[in-house]
Amino acid sequence: MRTASHNYLEAQTTNPFHRLVQEIKEHLGSSSGIDSEDVNIEYLRGLMTKYTSNLVDWQQYAHLDPSKHYTRNYVENINGKANILILVWNPKKGSPVHDHARAHCVMKILQGTLKEEIFTLPAMNSQPNAPLQHIKETIYSADEVTYICDKIGLHRISNPSEDDALAVSLHLYTPPTAADFGYHIYEEETGRRIYVKTNM
Repeated sequence: MRTASHNYLEAQTTNPFHRLVQEIKEHLGSSSGIDSEDVNIEYLRGLMTKYTSNLVDWQQYAHLDPSKHYTRNYVENINGKANILILVWNPKKGSPVHDHARAHCVMKILQGTLKEEIFTLPAMNSQPNAPLQHIKETIYSADEVTYICDKIGLHRISNPSEDDALAVSLHLYTPPTAADFGYHIYEEETGRRIYVKTNM
């Protein structure tokens, strides 16, 4: 994962993206995450929706590894309770079907278009070698915001661009359990679950 210097995020800034990060930090406070009683998920979605994406604001974080389907770029850790990342997606590439390790994820499209496919999370005692149940598919464009957690289901994100355009997305994960302990990917055809340790 590529890391950019972000110490100045602690100070007041005229950069709208950095202001967004500051507002998220202020809302989460010194010890909260999305699942804390004093945090409103809709308010966090509102903060992300209010910000209008501009490449100049966040391009210092948007590094791309052409050999990967997508590149995870660290922006900020909030009190050990949340991570903010920017992901850059190569065209016609995407993630495997995955869970969120009991965390919550708010995602905003900063550039391009992303497709989200949601699947039912298999029960622990479900029949082996059963394909995942596809629930729905949604196309998101720049400045749209969505939310996912394991109660909603598994999902797969991909860049469906037919003209070789990159896509960029902003992600808020809380608590950062996937980064700390890993998560699971799933085979769509068999439902088989595979543990993955995140390389931060």
